[in-house]
Amino acid sequence: MVPLLGLAIAALAGPPKPAAPAAKNTQTLTSGWRFRQVGKETWTPATVPGCVHTDLLAAGQIPDPLYRDNELQLQWIGKVDWEYETTFTITPETLQQANVELVFQGLDTYADVTLNEVAVLHSDNMFREWRASVKPQLRVGPNRLHVRFRSPLKEVAGLPAKAGFSLYAGNDEQSMTVVGEKGPPLSPYTRKAPYQYGWDWGPRLVTSGIWQPVKLEAWTEARLTNLHLVQRTLTPERAELTTEVEYEAGAATTATLQLETRGPDGQLAHPTINQPVSLTPGRHVLMVPLQLEKPQRWFPAGYGAQPLYTVTAQLVLNGQALDKSTRRIGLRTLEVRRQADQYGKSFEFVVNGLPIFAKGANWIPADIFPNRVTPGKYRQLLQAAKAANMNMVRVWGGGIYENDVFYDLCDELGLLVWQDFMFACTFYPGDNAFFSNVRQEATYQVRRLRHHPSLAIWVGNNENEVAWQDWNMPAIIGAAHQKQVWGDYLRLFNDLLPSVLREQDPSRLYWPSSPSANYEDLASRQRNGDMHYWAVWAGTDPLSAYEQQVPRFMSEYGFQSFPELKSVQQYALPTDFDIASPVMRQHQRSQAGNPRLLEYLRRDFREPKDFPAFLYVSQVLQAHAIKLAAEHLRRNRPRVMGSLYWQLNDCWGGASWSSIDYYGRWKALQYYARRFYAPVLVSPHEEGDTVRIYVVSDRTAPVPARLQVRLLDFNGKVLYKQAQALQIDPLTSRSYLDIPRAKLLQGHDPKQVVLSCEVQEADGTMLTANTHYFAPPKDINLPAARVATTWKQLNDSTFQLTLKSKQLVRDVNLSLAQGDGFFEDNYFDLLPGQARRVILRPAAGTTAAELRQRLRVQSLVDAF
Repeated sequence: MVPLLGLAIAALAGPPKPAAPAAKNTQTLTSGWRFRQVGKETWTPATVPGCVHTDLLAAGQIPDPLYRDNELQLQWIGKVDWEYETTFTITPETLQQANVELVFQGLDTYADVTLNEVAVLHSDNMFREWRASVKPQLRVGPNRLHVRFRSPLKEVAGLPAKAGFSLYAGNDEQSMTVVGEKGPPLSPYTRKAPYQYGWDWGPRLVTSGIWQPVKLEAWTEARLTNLHLVQRTLTPERAELTTEVEYEAGAATTATLQLETRGPDGQLAHPTINQPVSLTPGRHVLMVPLQLEKPQRWFPAGYGAQPLYTVTAQLVLNGQALDKSTRRIGLRTLEVRRQADQYGKSFEFVVNGLPIFAKGANWIPADIFPNRVTPGKYRQLLQAAKAANMNMVRVWGGGIYENDVFYDLCDELGLLVWQDFMFACTFYPGDNAFFSNVRQEATYQVRRLRHHPSLAIWVGNNENEVAWQDWNMPAIIGAAHQKQVWGDYLRLFNDLLPSVLREQDPSRLYWPSSPSANYEDLASRQRNGDMHYWAVWAGTDPLSAYEQQVPRFMSEYGFQSFPELKSVQQYALPTDFDIASPVMRQHQRSQAGNPRLLEYLRRDFREPKDFPAFLYVSQVLQAHAIKLAAEHLRRNRPRVMGSLYWQLNDCWGGASWSSIDYYGRWKALQYYARRFYAPVLVSPHEEGDTVRIYVVSDRTAPVPARLQVRLLDFNGKVLYKQAQALQIDPLTSRSYLDIPRAKLLQGHDPKQVVLSCEVQEADGTMLTANTHYFAPPKDINLPAARVATTWKQLNDSTFQLTLKSKQLVRDVNLSLAQGDGFFEDNYFDLLPGQARRVILRPAAGTTAAELRQRLRVQSLVDAF
């Protein structure tokens, strides 16, 4: 019986007030994890995000997989199943929310997930986010989350036999087969990063693990599921955008959508928009126009600044923010211009109306274990790309869709991103389950990345199309299955991926494959589309063959070298210091790599005197090769509008095509790239009986300058000299001076002279300098020069080193005998009598006296 007094009080109080709306709550689940091999008793602490190999290494249960040939002992890891678990606490407030989802942002790869012993999801794709509604399985207090990873090797072992034919198209089948495995490679059959289970430049270590963060999301009234800014028009006066706010509601109610836009300076760029919204159950998209006055445009590096706007959307109900989402955007126009011309059909990126010559390199994952790549390492590598005057990186289709921090940094640094979908060098199953999986992968990745101004193009795959045309793939498949396999290829790359982009990101060009001419010109990749060129290195064509290639866009070409001795010492012992040793062969993934490198080296150089000298000469050879190709491509602007060499970075150490080694040290090629990708390049070139002095400019305005050409002997005597004033045309390449070779040499021995070309601005500032030799290094008798050095301390962390010599010193390499330091310039030619100043940033606390003692100066003459 209710007391009368209680009834009276209740009546006076009126009806009960509705519960206050609850904001979406996100609980991270990255702590308290442990792991073990399935069937074993002992659990070991684990790190999430991470993988089995790094957890085993942290626990001291395996040796460093990248040291010496340890990977050969660790193949068992990919052949067994593993399990992870953690216990987390749920509060009553979380369970009061109407919806609770478990979110794995990345599972590698075949995983069965249980929550409190109830199965909640199964994954088979490391490139997707995985979600499961788990409120029924949760309870207040401790909850047990368990993930069992099945061996990828076991998972796909029977699929080729089941299909009746092999889908593999690689040009080096052994390089794609896991060490110790007799069966087929994994690549076609699993949505897993191919580089992790073997390529011709990485270890064959089959990983499993929770490689991206894990969280619980709880919400009741509504949540935001996506925020997308669509740029409609952009002029100097105004930017017209549409804000697409996608939400999911649990019940019918009225709320307010708040939109806040802040400019690059952090100040409001537009008054805050408060728009009433009638929420209805289900998923919906709200379209809100946004207009920005006097917009600041985003430019690629070298063409302008990279201003970024921040847009924040919030759903507000009764004064409570239910959920919010933020996007950082850049305002720019971008197209890939493909117009018929006298050479065929152009392929050039045009940003804000400016035709951009793409200068850059291919990007591979920066570690065999992606969780080890910190934001600091991403920044170090991408800043190095910008420091080398690059404006584009190509995310290669055999790696991973990179982490958000990678694209954020590219936005900040002005590095355009050529983005492959993760398909490479093979053909794929055509069943509905595989295609459905890929559709969800592509949709997730496109929606994740489409707001980045740096993102320039989507590309279906790496070299699949050329595999069919040139790698004898139809014969490998067999006549009975050719039509089916090619039909599946077209369904995947001509239908499925383009349909996803039409729905999610119609603003960017989709390109079916790299290289490709979009099926328009199969006879010649020189006239249409992009090109990969590997007859130098992968073939045995001479370096001069680079200059026979004039494609519309060169998206891949490369040459190999070893890292420097300090880096080799991090994965090998002195007893291994021979490229024929088992350990050095293990760190050379290309079967023909060492013989081929020696063959090319002996064509142009003398035999190095010892192992350290070989490492140095291999880097000089690589730098000479790519310089030859890159300058040729730039000289042929506008016919050629892109040069992306293979590759910027490395994932594990050893012989590599990278210009920065795994440990972050710049190779000779990275220093050379800084010069051959300079905004203004002087490039002397022999053409028949004429030496032509080209100047290539990426500047957007004319540059008044002065060109000076000198022919010197190795002791500094001037044998020929000519100077003239220039007006360097913007965005062009042209020869400004032609000199008959006979007039230039005047009978002097071409093996004993160097041509020096310099371009200075009107105030005397050096714009660009280059040297040219008339004979290969092995035919040149360089003098044994003495280099004088002086030091000047500029501040606590920066020193200036000045070098000078009375004789020519070629390919000067500066290093420290102890400790590391970064030389801003290196691997340069020191001309007789000409001072060269180099900035050095050594380890903190290093004194000038220590630097004088530790400095080592090496040059080409010292290597033989």
